[in-house]
Amino acid sequence: MDAVIFDLDGVLVDSERIWDEVRRAVVAEHGGTWRAEATRAQQGMSTPEWARYLVEELGARLTPPEIATVVVKRMAARYAEQPPLIDGAVDVVRQVAKRWPVAIASSSPVLLIKGFLDVTGLPVGAAVSSEQVGAGKPAPDVYLRAAELLGVAPSDCAAVEDTTNGLRSALAAGMAVYAVPNPHFPPDPEVLNQATAVVETITDLPGALGLS
Repeated sequence: MDAVIFDLDGVLVDSERIWDEVRRAVVAEHGGTWRAEATRAQQGMSTPEWARYLVEELGARLTPPEIATVVVKRMAARYAEQPPLIDGAVDVVRQVAKRWPVAIASSSPVLLIKGFLDVTGLPVGAAVSSEQVGAGKPAPDVYLRAAELLGVAPSDCAAVEDTTNGLRSALAAGMAVYAVPNPHFPPDPEVLNQATAVVETITDLPGALGLS
């Protein structure tokens, strides 16, 4: 293993529920109807992908660019108050970064990734949003790009993920996958079983990587 690539939402920040709350509110305000499957369907989607989903599948009466702007602005406001950091996550990334290059491969917009890095000051060698590549998770694009920016072969990378689509993305990229199952949105057991290792919390990751 020559590098470790972290997902952001659900792995380093407890933001999956905030995304859900904000999107639900915006859809309701603009005449759409939320569906039971909508939350899981959007996990891993890039900004253009989930914006189209809110409009075309849930019926929000805005254009995809308009609804993306509204949602991201509200998320940025929530982050500005204080990013919902997962306990111990920042320390774990710092510990891992002492041994290997690290990167972020996230479905979050560039604005929110930058906000997270500005607050934490983490020594990240690359940070990629799925809105910067061809497709969001479960496609492997964001992980492949992160590995490319680090100058490391995907097969020599470990990925840290929490949701079904995130796990599928990293597996499709050919990486060793360390799963930290999201307690609010548990991943599909069949996908989880393909992980190299499963840890209960992010603070257990260094041990799984052989650092402690």
